[in-house]
Amino acid sequence: MNQPTRDTALRELDRFVGVWTMRAGPPGGPPWPGQERVRFEWLDGAFLVGRWRIEGAVPEGTPTSGTTVVGCDAAHGTYVQLYDDDRGVHRVYRMGLRADEWTLEREAPPMAQRFRGAFGADGKTIAGRWEIKDPGEDWRTDFDVTYTRVGEAGSPPT
Repeated sequence: MNQPTRDTALRELDRFVGVWTMRAGPPGGPPWPGQERVRFEWLDGAFLVGRWRIEGAVPEGTPTSGTTVVGCDAAHGTYVQLYDDDRGVHRVYRMGLRADEWTLEREAPPMAQRFRGAFGADGKTIAGRWEIKDPGEDWRTDFDVTYTRVGEAGSPPT
């Protein structure tokens, strides 16, 4: 197996670059009425930045805007995602990107979280699920999500 390089690790992230919508909802239920728009773009060719905003109604306590920054440790073939939202929540996730699977995980108070998403064959959708685990409890679904690409990297935000 070849040793990963910075360029190959960062190239894997190119699949995110562009403008996406995200619809979320309770497990197996209809999506909530709010719709999230997220734009992924490169920062200095070294970090992938995602800026997002939710438009419309969302459940109480749901953040309505935020930023993520993804970086890589090419020598180990791993990624990390920094997260910040308008509630003042800051989190760090281990991120995985293998073939068509995208994963995010954290094991820190107040609860553990994990995300599993699968890219569609055309690369224009990501269907996934966020799960949470309170201390001493089992994993449970927090919400289901679907990302849909609506624009390329040069597209203006809407």
